[in-house]
Amino acid sequence: MFIYLYYQFVIMGVNEVVSFRIPKELKEKMKEINTNWSEEIRKFIEAKVREHTRKKKLEEIDEMLRYIPKTEKGTAAKYVREDRDSY
Repeated sequence: MFIYLYYQFVIMGVNEVVSFRIPKELKEKMKEINTNWSEEIRKFIEAKVREHTRKKKLEEIDEMLRYIPKTEKGTAAKYVREDRDSY
């Protein structure tokens, strides 16, 4: 399967048009299925973009965590106990 993406800028900036090529046999099979292909493809792309965004954010968080010093086991419990005892 070969995919060719083509971006066309819409003057109002509201939407972009993306087109791609698929084999003729696949197009024929798609016609047999009663579905809104534009919506299905849009949802798929949105999901991929969300997945990519999450991965990038997790990478950024991992990078930030590298610079935070390690603490001894039980440190959080110790601080919670100190806080509770201070009342």
